[in-house]
Amino acid sequence: MKTLKYSRQREGIKEFLRGRTDHPTADMVYLGIRKEYPNISLGTVYRNLSLLASLGEIQRIASEEGADRFDAVTRPHYHVACRRCGRVEDLPMPWENGLDEQAAKHYKGCIEGHTTCFYGLCAACIKEGETDLSMQSLG
Repeated sequence: MKTLKYSRQREGIKEFLRGRTDHPTADMVYLGIRKEYPNISLGTVYRNLSLLASLGEIQRIASEEGADRFDAVTRPHYHVACRRCGRVEDLPMPWENGLDEQAAKHYKGCIEGHTTCFYGLCAACIKEGETDLSMQSLG
């Protein structure tokens, strides 16, 4: 396997992600990383995020309704996506190790792992919705 050449920008992207818990999109990474690397291009950010995800150094969280999100935490864990604001948060729930084995019993191929993202409303959107409802009842 070919050795990957060191890149300050790639390391900067990893460091930026390590300091975040909001699972930013590539555009959010680009806007944040430009402060330290003003000449970095959006294409460079996209390429490095894809490379880091393929190497298993970060996690890509596919989104059905928008841009993929990225997470520096690579240990298996679950996520919750808010269907209103798009926020993606970690779900502090134990990882189901046996789920891969259960799936393998029903599949003739080879199960290598799984990802799960739950959908709902985040606490901020629920609170905002309650505020919207109370404002409507005043009007």
